[in-house]
Amino acid sequence: MNRRSLLVLLGLATAGSAQAGRARPGRASPSPIRGSGRSGGLPFQPVPTPLPLPLDGLSAAEQRRHYGQVRLEDRLVLPAGYRADLLAVWGDPLGDGSFGYNNDHLAYLALAPGQALLTVNFEYISPLPWAEGLGEARGLSLPLEQLQAALADRNSRVDATALASGDPLLAMVKEVAGAALEDLGIGVAGLEQGPEGRWRRQPGRFDRRISGLSGLQDPAQALRASGPAAAVFRAERRLGYDDGLGERIIGTFANCAGGTTPWGTVLSAEENIQTQVCEAVYADGSSLDPSELPFHWDGRRLRGLGNPFALAGNKYGWIVEVDPRRPQRPAVKHTALGRCRHEAVAVKAEAGQPLVLYSGCDRHGGHLYRFVSAGRVRDPLDPANSALFSAGRLEVAQFGAGGQGRWIPLLPSTALAPQLPSHYQRWGLSQATRLPDPDRRQPGAVDLSSDAEVKRYREQFSTLASLYPGTEDAQLGAILIDAHLAANAVGATAAARPEDTVIDPATGDLLIAFTAGGADREGRADPAIFSGPAGEPTWPHGWVMRLSESTASAGGFRWQMVAVGGLPWQGGMGFANPDNLEVDGAGNIWVVTDRSSGASPAEAFGNNSCWVLPRRGPARGEALCFATGPMECELTGPCFDSAEHTLFLAVQHPGEVHGSRRAQEVSRHTTALVARDGAGFEQERWVPTGSNWPSGVPGRVPRPGIVAISRQTGGPLLP
Repeated sequence: MNRRSLLVLLGLATAGSAQAGRARPGRASPSPIRGSGRSGGLPFQPVPTPLPLPLDGLSAAEQRRHYGQVRLEDRLVLPAGYRADLLAVWGDPLGDGSFGYNNDHLAYLALAPGQALLTVNFEYISPLPWAEGLGEARGLSLPLEQLQAALADRNSRVDATALASGDPLLAMVKEVAGAALEDLGIGVAGLEQGPEGRWRRQPGRFDRRISGLSGLQDPAQALRASGPAAAVFRAERRLGYDDGLGERIIGTFANCAGGTTPWGTVLSAEENIQTQVCEAVYADGSSLDPSELPFHWDGRRLRGLGNPFALAGNKYGWIVEVDPRRPQRPAVKHTALGRCRHEAVAVKAEAGQPLVLYSGCDRHGGHLYRFVSAGRVRDPLDPANSALFSAGRLEVAQFGAGGQGRWIPLLPSTALAPQLPSHYQRWGLSQATRLPDPDRRQPGAVDLSSDAEVKRYREQFSTLASLYPGTEDAQLGAILIDAHLAANAVGATAAARPEDTVIDPATGDLLIAFTAGGADREGRADPAIFSGPAGEPTWPHGWVMRLSESTASAGGFRWQMVAVGGLPWQGGMGFANPDNLEVDGAGNIWVVTDRSSGASPAEAFGNNSCWVLPRRGPARGEALCFATGPMECELTGPCFDSAEHTLFLAVQHPGEVHGSRRAQEVSRHTTALVARDGAGFEQERWVPTGSNWPSGVPGRVPRPGIVAISRQTGGPLLP
């Protein structure tokens, strides 16, 4: 990663004046900025990390001494002069329910001076700390051990739809699955600002909970669908499962990232639905029967939560719109935006132009999408703009290795042009091409491992219309329901887990966080686009990209990979796996990281963290660590209040691997590092086992929660 590329990221140089496409590797041994660890004119004193960094102000010899022994901490660590106020934790009362589990995306909406709403996503269940904390957080005593024992001779799973209504096993399954789904979804929480300027919870009439089971008991609480796929939900005849609900949808879950519209609604992205409901669909867009994904509980994994309630999988994996100021208005799943493992959401609304939304599918080999509305925006602040999400064109990105790219429409008339398996062989990689099953009576996909197989497939199917039968909305709806496989079929670039998109207000460009380049049985990031600083075909530490386009009607774009995660001596910036992004009013870019807990290639980076990439000042073009999180957590959902005096941040899944930390338990690790002179050395590192955040009391269960970060003396977050 070179400084020039980061200046492009910050909008301080143009992509044309820097190298197009991939960024060049950075220097292995950058010179220190003396005084950076103290003041040195930086906007804050960077938080220490366990790695030698360019801005630590130390010589190579000092780095070896300073980093020779390190203890990680089970707390939220902030720069000197800052404070974090806990706003809410899992189990707190919220609306007609409680504050959910594993809070993720946050969206701030001002109501009046000193009054605001915070909309929160609740993504998934971390089984160990969730099971440990149910009593303390929610006052529940679930039959978890009894259920685990009852399922032991069933391979820890059961199709609850096949159990008799009076079966005691069905009652236990529904009790556990129901409690988990109630802990997921979306929440809206009222805030008030005290006389000292700090925010705190203030329950009020806008407080609301939409859970994974909303609408199950009360049809008035069900979510509704807009756009073409509603025709699939209404169909009287179908190849697959019919839940009998038509356009009505029970609940929302797997709510990960999101975005805010200029008119004040919040968009919540349903991501990893595949562990809870059937993801694969038939050619007409209908779902597999819920029995295909049984309920599973073995004490470590909790899956198939939709099975006991017979949820139709094709109704999940969407972008959900919620109006925080209108709690009586049903949440809407906008099917014109496509169905995939949605993560990122960014909206661009300009008067006289179509409404544009960008999103990503967070999986190895997932894709970057753009939606362009059929209608045009009259006033970006008009709530009527929500109707524009109902009709338009969903497109998918195809990146060229030279820094150019184009958008491919997912329309029935679009020709098939899937990537060939031989494409990966030049890097010594083996990767099959995953496409919709050629037997269109069967759901799901097939993996084609040779170019000849792909050629025969194209001879059988020439366009998306030949893969997805039907007419008008029903046909387009089926394509959108199966967006990932349809995108594979038309030749979209297999991306490196796109996890966030944000519009740079200074330039109008799109910033994209790609968390990791790797592979699994379903796909692999294209190494022609996503390679490491030295050309590594697999790079697990991620990137940030800037994408520029002229108008929404333009079919092409330019892209520049402008920041790379990784170890400094390998060309990275010192952080791993960029996840959520946010840009403040001064143009500084805030990045939070999402490295996997436990053993991984990113273990050397320590706890997940929050970084600032300053737009101006002596650290312009560098990365400064603003916060490190508690053990086994990730920091998510960064957003600011209107004055940018407060940063709201979510602490997700503390203690995910080991649960509660007991009696100050630690483990000892040896980590290989490199000082700025290029010489290697070993670090002795003590790592707390599990977490007690936020209480800090040994033995207390960890609980996900939200904090409001501000300066102790008040005023702007960054000077």
